[in-house]
Amino acid sequence: MAIQSSMLVSTTFDIQNRRIREYKGLVRGITVRAPTIGQGILGGLKAIVGGQIGAYTEMCEQARQTAYDYMVEHARQLGANAIVGVRYDAADVGGNRSASTEVLCYGTAVVLE
Repeated sequence: MAIQSSMLVSTTFDIQNRRIREYKGLVRGITVRAPTIGQGILGGLKAIVGGQIGAYTEMCEQARQTAYDYMVEHARQLGANAIVGVRYDAADVGGNRSASTEVLCYGTAVVLE
């Protein structure tokens, strides 16, 4: 769902040389991902020998991108042209029986002059 946009997104609370005209409010994107069977098998084997687990890294990056895209779409729906104060949060979902990861991306939707 990669969104091609001109939406300005920043982890800071302002955009250099731009004035915030209006605050639209909190926007967020959330997704929950679990590894595929292949990623789970490769990840399990890699965990035994140690090192970076590329299959899980790929899964997490996909989840971050999806959450980000959802957040941008949420901001668009509110009529914003920028998002400030962007943050990510992640957590395991389902306890020890599940390898699912929840990823949340959130910030403040604004309209810049």
